[in-house]
Amino acid sequence: MPPAMADTLDIWAVDSQVAADSSISVDCLLPTGIYINLDVPRDATISHIKQLLWKQAHSYPLFHLLMEIDSYMFSCVNQTAVREELEDETRRLCDVRPFLPVLQLITRSCDPGEKLDSKIGVLIGKGLQEFDALQDPEVKEFRDKMGRISEEKMQSLIGLSWMEWLKYTYPPEQEPAIPENLQDNLYGGNLVVAVHFDNCQDVFSFQVSPNINPIRLNELAIRKRLTIHGREDEVFDPHDYVLQVSGRLEYVFGDHPLIQFQYIHRCVMNRILPQLTLVECSSIQKMCEQEMIAIEAAISRKSSNLPLPLPPKKSRTIALTQSVWDITLPFKVVLVNGNKLNTDETAKVHVRAGLFHGTELLCKPIVSSEISGRNDHVWNEPLEFDINVCDLPRMARLCFVVYAVMDKMKNKKSAKSLNPSKYQTIRKAGKVHYSVAWVNTMVFDFKGQLKTGDFILHSWSSFPDELEEMLNPMGTVQTNPYTENATALHIRFQEYSKLPIYYPPFDKILEKAAEIARNSDSSGMAGRGGKKFYIELKEIMERDPLSQLCENEMDLIWTLRYDCRENFPQSLPKLLLSVKWNKLEDVAQLQALLQIWSKLPPREALELLDFNYPDQYVREYAVECLRHMRFLLEKALANRRIGQMLFWHLRSEVHIPAFSVQFGVILEAYCRGSVAHMKVLSKQVEALNKMKTLNSLIKLNAMKQSRAKAKDAMHTCLKQRAYKEALSDLQSPLNPSVMLSELYVEKCKYMDSKMKPLWIVYNNRVFGGDLVGIIFKNGDDLRQDMLTLQMLRLMDLLWKEAGLDLRILPYGCLATGDHSGLIEVVSAAETIADIQLNSSNVAAAAAFNKDALLNWIKEYNSGDDLDRAIEAFTLSCAGYCVATYVLGIGDRHSDNIMVRKNGQLFHIDFGHILGNFKSKFGIKRERVPFILTYDFIHVIQQGKTGNTEKFGRFRQCCEEAYLILRRHGNLFITLFALMLTAGLPELTSVKDIQYLKDSLALGKNDEEALKQFKQKFDEALRESWTTKVNWMAHTVRKDYRS
Repeated sequence: MPPAMADTLDIWAVDSQVAADSSISVDCLLPTGIYINLDVPRDATISHIKQLLWKQAHSYPLFHLLMEIDSYMFSCVNQTAVREELEDETRRLCDVRPFLPVLQLITRSCDPGEKLDSKIGVLIGKGLQEFDALQDPEVKEFRDKMGRISEEKMQSLIGLSWMEWLKYTYPPEQEPAIPENLQDNLYGGNLVVAVHFDNCQDVFSFQVSPNINPIRLNELAIRKRLTIHGREDEVFDPHDYVLQVSGRLEYVFGDHPLIQFQYIHRCVMNRILPQLTLVECSSIQKMCEQEMIAIEAAISRKSSNLPLPLPPKKSRTIALTQSVWDITLPFKVVLVNGNKLNTDETAKVHVRAGLFHGTELLCKPIVSSEISGRNDHVWNEPLEFDINVCDLPRMARLCFVVYAVMDKMKNKKSAKSLNPSKYQTIRKAGKVHYSVAWVNTMVFDFKGQLKTGDFILHSWSSFPDELEEMLNPMGTVQTNPYTENATALHIRFQEYSKLPIYYPPFDKILEKAAEIARNSDSSGMAGRGGKKFYIELKEIMERDPLSQLCENEMDLIWTLRYDCRENFPQSLPKLLLSVKWNKLEDVAQLQALLQIWSKLPPREALELLDFNYPDQYVREYAVECLRHMRFLLEKALANRRIGQMLFWHLRSEVHIPAFSVQFGVILEAYCRGSVAHMKVLSKQVEALNKMKTLNSLIKLNAMKQSRAKAKDAMHTCLKQRAYKEALSDLQSPLNPSVMLSELYVEKCKYMDSKMKPLWIVYNNRVFGGDLVGIIFKNGDDLRQDMLTLQMLRLMDLLWKEAGLDLRILPYGCLATGDHSGLIEVVSAAETIADIQLNSSNVAAAAAFNKDALLNWIKEYNSGDDLDRAIEAFTLSCAGYCVATYVLGIGDRHSDNIMVRKNGQLFHIDFGHILGNFKSKFGIKRERVPFILTYDFIHVIQQGKTGNTEKFGRFRQCCEEAYLILRRHGNLFITLFALMLTAGLPELTSVKDIQYLKDSLALGKNDEEALKQFKQKFDEALRESWTTKVNWMAHTVRKDYRS
C-alpha cells in the first residue's frame, strides 16, 4: 500500500491549500497514448471532466482513431491502491479522491464480470488482481470453491417469496431468555404497544397479552382502523401486512410470542412504549424485486461468461504416488543461505529449526552452525531431525528463527540498535542471544503432499511475548509479502522418492488402526482402569484448560482412552494433548476412536478450534459438533446481519499482511454471494472514508484554532453536499437495523481526547424518539473493546439462562479499519464525573459528594419509577462489579462509568483488561479489585444509611452472579485462548489468560471460591476511599482542562 499523503499536501482534504472552488491539474491518458493536462474544478463531476477532455482531444493527434465518447470511461488508482473504474459519472472528483490526480480513459468494458471484480476490489480495499498475481494453487482452489458456494446461494434466492426474502435479509431478533420478574413491568399482565400505519397518520395503542403472535396484533390493528373509518365489513388478510419497528430496518413477524422479540422485550424491561408500524406487503415486495434484479443480473453475467467446454479427457493411467508411512528415513531439510539478516558484524548468526504440531514440539530443535557477517550468509547445511518421515503428522509445521549471539555488551545503545524488542533477548553462558526474524511453513502442502525442492521463505521481524525455544509456532505459515526488506531463508526439502509422497487418505488411516487393534491385546484395548484410576482420571478431567498435564498423567489418559470415551466424553481435549503426534500408530488409533466418540456440546467443542488442536479430522469433528452454527460463510450468506458483521470484522484486518490473503478471499466470496448487499456496504465504506477525512481535518485545526472555531469548521464541512450525501441515509455498520437518516449538524462535535473522536448525531424518524449518535475513532485499536463487550454479552446470556437479569448494557462497538472504528452512543446517559461535577461548585469536592448520584436519579424519576430506577442501578452495579473483577478491567475512573436516566449503570472504554492496571512511578493507581464506592451504596440503600436489607440483596446478587460465571469458567478460558493470535495488546500469551483462572478461582471448590470473592468484595468496600481520591484527581484535571 502506498504511504498516506500528508494532510497539508492532500489536495482532496477539506482544508487543502487548494480551495473548494479552485482548479486542480489533472493528467488524462487517452487510449491512443496521448497525455492531456486539464485544469478542472475540484468538485467537477466525472461526466463534466470527460466532456472537457473530449473537447481538448479534438486538437491532438490520433483523435480520428477514437470511438464515440460513450464508449469510454475513466479509471484511476484510489486511496487504497486499488484500480477503480469510474462507471458512475455523476460522482465528483473530490469524492473519488484518486491517489494521484491521474485519470486513464479506457474502453467501457462489455464484460459485466470485470465490472463486478472492480467493484468488489474497491469495496474490500484490495484488488482481486493481487490474488491472481500470487499464482498460488491453494488460493486458486479456495477461491473456486468459495465461488461455487456463493453462486449456489445466489441461485437459491431466485424465486423467494417476499416473506422468505424478509427472513433472509432482516431476520427477527429473539431474546434468548425471559426473566421471571417480567410481570413487574407489565400492566395487569399485559403489554401496551403503539401501532402506526404506513403512509398515513393513524396510530393506535393496544393492551395485549405478551404471548400473542404478530399476526394476531396485525389483525387487531387493521380491524380497529377499519372500524374507526366506518369500514368494519371490509375483508382483509392480516398476512398481507408485516410489523416494522418504527424508524428501524427491523421487523416483527413469525410465530413467536411478542415478548420474545428483542425490541419488545427491551421496551418492556425499560418501561418504554414499543412503537411499531404496519407495512403493506407490497412495500416489502418492491424492495425484494429490486434486489432480485441485481441477483439475476449477476447470475446471468456469470452464465454468459462461462468458458467453452474443455474437450473430453483422454483416458490415461492414474498417477502413481507413495504413502508417507512407507518412508522410514529421518526427516531432513537443507539450510542453503540467508539474505538481509541485518545483524551486527561482530555477531555469530545461527538458525534454529523446530517441528511442531500445534504448540507441541515433535522432536528436539536443530541449531545450525554459526557464521559471522552482517547481511548475507551461506550455510548449505543439512538439518536432520530426530523423527522419521513416516511419523510426521499431517499438520506438522516447520518453524525457523534467525538469531545472533554476542558477548554481553557494556554499551546498551548498541544492543538496542540490534533489536529494539525486549522480549527476544535471552542470556546464556555469558552471551546475549537476539532474535532477528522468524518464519514458519507447513511440511505438507494443502493437498497433503510432502513438500520437496527449494523454497524462499521471507521472514517476519515482530515477535510475540511468548516463544517456544525461541521459535514462534503460533505464528502464521504465510511468508512476509513485503519481500524487499524482509530477511529471507533459502531452504531445500529433501526428495525421498521419485514418486510424489502423500499423507495417507482417511480410509487408509482407519485400516492402519484396525490392523493395530488386531495385533494387540484386546483386553488392553478396553483399558478398564478400576476405581483407583477412575478417581484419578476424574480429578484430571475436572481441571481447567490451562492446567498442564505431566508425562505420567498423559500416559494414563492415553492408556485409559476407552474409559475416557465412556465416562468422560468431555475429556477429549485432554486426550488429544496426550496423544504422541510423532508416532503414526497412536495417531491412527486416535482417528479411529474419534469416529465413535459422542458429540460434545457446542460450548465445549469450541476448545477444539484452539491452536493446540490443528489436526484436520479433529477440527472436522469440532465443526460437526457446532453443526447448528454451520460454516461461517454459509451462515453469513443466509443472514444479512451476520453477513455485515463478517464483512467488517474481516475488512478491518485485511491490511495486516499475515491475514491479508485469507481474509481477502473470504470477503470476495461474500460479495459474490451477496451482490445486492454490496450497495449497502459501499455506502458505509464511503461514509467512513468521509469521517476519516473529517477527523484528519479536525486534528489539524485543533492545533492552530480555538475549540469553538474548530467546531464551526467541522459544521461547515458537514453541511457541504459531499459530506451530507455520504453521511446520510445509510444503515449503521454497528447494527444494520438502525438507519442513520438525517444529520443533526448542530449537535455534532468532536471530543477532547488525543485522537479527537467525532461525535456524529442523527435525527430519529420516530416522533419523540431519542437522537441517534455514533462515535468515530481514528487512531485507537477498538478490537480489545470489542472482545470485552462480547464477553459482557456472554455473561449477560449466562446470567439470564440462570434466571438472573443484571441489566448489563453491552453497547455497540466495531473496528472498521486499521486503528479506526465506531462506537454506539448510549442515549439519556451521563458519566459519573459529569454528574458529580455539575452538583458541586468546587471540582475537588465533587468526587466526595455522596448525594450527587442519588439526587441525579431522583431528578428524572419519582414514585414507583424511582424504585424501579434504584432497582436497575442495584442490579447493573452488581453485574459490572462481578464482570470487571473477573475480566480484570482496569483504568476505572469516573469518566468511564456512566448511568442512564432510568438508573442503569454501565462501564465504557476497555483499554486495560486481564489485570493490566495502570501504574505511576511503579505504584498501581488502582488498589481495589472492582469499583464499589459509598455513593453507589448510598443509591442502593435508597439514601438510608441503615438499609442493610437492600445492601444485603445487592451483595447476594454479586455472589450469585460470580458463582454462575465460575460454572462456565472453561468456556471463558477457551474463548480467550482462541484470541491469542489476534494480536491484541493485552492478550498475547497464556500468562495473560492466567488472570481469568485466578479471578474465577478455578482450582477451588465453590465454597473456597466464594470465600475468596467475599474477601475481594470486603476489600473493594474497605479501600473505596482510594478510588474517591483517584476520582478527585481525575475530576480536578478534567475541570482544569475545560
